[in-house]
Amino acid sequence: MRIARWLHDGCVQEGLVHDGRVLPFPGATSVQSVLESGLDAALELGGRLIDASSGSEPALEAVRLLAPLRPTTIRDFVAFEEHVEGVAVSVDGKGGVPEEWYRYPTFYFTNPHSVLGPADTVTPPETQALDFELEVAAVIGRPPRHGGNLTAAEGAAAIFGYTIMNDWSARDVQAREMKVRLGPAKGKDFGTTLGPWIVTADEVADLVDEEGFLALAVEALINGERVGHDLLSNMGWPFGELVAYASRNTRVAPGDVLGSGTAGNGGCLGELWGRNGSRTPSPLTTGDVVTLVVERLGELTGTVGAPVVVPEIPSARPRARQRAR
Repeated sequence: MRIARWLHDGCVQEGLVHDGRVLPFPGATSVQSVLESGLDAALELGGRLIDASSGSEPALEAVRLLAPLRPTTIRDFVAFEEHVEGVAVSVDGKGGVPEEWYRYPTFYFTNPHSVLGPADTVTPPETQALDFELEVAAVIGRPPRHGGNLTAAEGAAAIFGYTIMNDWSARDVQAREMKVRLGPAKGKDFGTTLGPWIVTADEVADLVDEEGFLALAVEALINGERVGHDLLSNMGWPFGELVAYASRNTRVAPGDVLGSGTAGNGGCLGELWGRNGSRTPSPLTTGDVVTLVVERLGELTGTVGAPVVVPEIPSARPRARQRAR
């Protein structure tokens, strides 16, 4: 089942995509309320909507798809060893994978206020190193035990479905701020594209192996030319373990989005820059179109807009370090 949000005749609607048409949820039902109800209840609702469909609902081509949910939080992991190997050189000038990467699945929180939908234009900051990131994101539904301190099996059970994620990145901004041992922040939070819809977990269950790894084929294209491809099962941890780690000493909740991190083998330009020793291929520029394709999940396209010029903030001023007035 595919769950989506869209704009039609000036109104935002939420519901299913089925057989090339969009089927709105009834009444006040929303994507968020469906996530809160859990996967089984959602599949039952979807079955009723499909059975009641008249075939006269708007065609998918007649609506503008939006991001498929309004995330409550976005955690973005870095779960692909190959990506870490390559991108480390282009970001901080150092190669190799830190020993600490292997112990736990590291993530950072990114900005839910900058979420974009399919075919939206991203407006980056002033940067000389604009990049995309090819990811798959798990969307949390109704988690067991209120979502706190989950086991890996419970983490997997909390996953309602999956969507494609493009974590747009300004690598030069990212490199600068991470020298302060924080971030990434401003190198990332200007845009995260999600879509085109949420595919429920049952649709890909046959591709999950006995350890929980999901073997979806993924690829990235810039202006129609493929620059990377990988299998999602090359993650260092399966999604259930990512969810479990995210829930430690806190909780995951319906509407949380957990990105896989960037796929290897050209899942972003930064990895290729590190391996090539130069910014080859060239950084993204205004007008470039990035298309991410994931088996069974669909295709997600985003266009690069003109950079945004923002008010300047002065550098830190030396202070006397007085301890009293």
